[in-house]
Order: sequence, then C-alpha cells, then structure tokens
Amino acid sequence: MYKLIACDLDETLLDSDHKIPARVRDAITAAGKKGVKFVPATGRPYGTVTDVLEELGLDGRDDEYVISFNGGALTRNSDPEPLRKSELPFEVAERLWRFGIEHELCIHLYTLDPVYVWNYYDWEHVYIEGRMNIVETHEPTLDFLRGTPLTKILFADTDLDRLRAYEDELARAGATEGLDVVYSSNRYLEFNPHGVNKGAGLAALAELLGIEVADTIAIGDNTNDLAMIRAAGLGCAVANASDDAVDAADYVCADDNNAGGVAEVIEKFVL
Repeated sequence: MYKLIACDLDETLLDSDHKIPARVRDAITAAGKKGVKFVPATGRPYGTVTDVLEELGLDGRDDEYVISFNGGALTRNSDPEPLRKSELPFEVAERLWRFGIEHELCIHLYTLDPVYVWNYYDWEHVYIEGRMNIVETHEPTLDFLRGTPLTKILFADTDLDRLRAYEDELARAGATEGLDVVYSSNRYLEFNPHGVNKGAGLAALAELLGIEVADTIAIGDNTNDLAMIRAAGLGCAVANASDDAVDAADYVCADDNNAGGVAEVIEKFVL
C-alpha cells in the first residue's frame, strides 16, 4: 500500500487559474483518511505553499511536510524553519547573475525568503503576481546578499529554445559543472546546488518517516520532476506533462491538471 504522495504544484496539482480542482481536493482528503500523506514538492519557497496547505487542511500540522526549492529544503508544516536546507555557493550564483544581466534575462534569485528578481518584465509579473514574495532589484552584483543563504537561481523566458541555447553556452564555459540543472513551467531554466532535486528530497523525507521509497507515489509534469518520478515507487505524469516526464513515468494520466490528473492517480492507486 502506498503511504506517501509527493506532488508538484504548478501545472500539476494546480489548474491554469492556480487553483486546486474540487475533484483533486476531495481525493487528497480521502487519501488522508486512509493514512496516506500528501506532500507538496515544489521549486518555490515554502512560504508560497501556505495557501495550498490551508485549502487541504495540512497547515500547522507537525506530522505533515513540504519539499521546496526542488528538494533544497524540507519543512514541517508546523514550523517555517527548514529541517534541512541546501545552499548555492555565492561565487556560483554571482557568475550566473552576471551572465543573466549580460544577456538581459529575467533572473530569479531565491533566498529562504524573499525572491529577488532582475528584469521583472511585464509578462513575468503577470505570471507570478501574488504567488511569491518578490523583491525587484537593479543591483549589478550580488554583494548586497553576501552572507545570505542562497538556495537557487533561475532564468525566465517563454522561448524554451532560447533557454536551451543559454544552457549550452554556460555548459561550454564550465559554468554549470557540479550543478543540478532543470526546466520547469515551460519557461524557467533552474540552477540548483549539486545533488539537490525532488527525488533526493523525496528519499530524505521517506527515510525520516521510516517509509520505504517503494511505498511512495510522485506526480509531476516537467523536467524538475524527473528525479522524483524516477525515484518513487510509482512515478506519474499528468496528461499535460513534457515529453521527458511522460517517458520517465510508470503511469501517464488521461487527465491534465485542469481536469484533475492528480485525482486520477489517487483514485486509481490509493482509493
């Protein structure tokens, strides 16, 4: 019997209006009554998940958890201070920051809170407005954050081919060596500390709880979910998932995030 479900948020749990479909909410509640934990696993900071936790009745719970920053932090829902966290070396973040500025990219730099954004273009503002604690900055270097724990950095662009070209350029220069590099939401190129991914986060949480990884389910839609999909006992992709997520999955939903693909998984394999 499956005991834990780790689930991506954007384009997986949440619909196109960034809401939880009623069918999904009901399925998660029913799974909880059977003793199955539901764990949001997101690239976002923990603080951006509180509304989701409240809607699911998981907020303030000492026995419930969130995997955030693509596995970079593990947090109990009763305490915003992470049980464990990873940091991006300052020199690495600084190099990527300078690259993003030189190429006039929209850059997100994540601390535990807030998220600093350079070139906060209108199209990005519309996409993430109200979902994260954003501080717009025009600082040409990261000296203003020296000594502050940095969790990850990403570039935003709605042209994935352009992002892939930037990744190739950075790789040729050796700038991505030792990093976990993934894509998300069909608009983000993310740089995480070495060994930080949702699969490692899921494994760490399972070990903490004394749950076999074989007894876990992971549900996602994009490349930042691949490690989690592959690590879980049952890896699932919603119908709107990227090709690589579909290829990695043990089960591919007939329903997308709007129709309640997460509920489909829970109904079929848990309920």
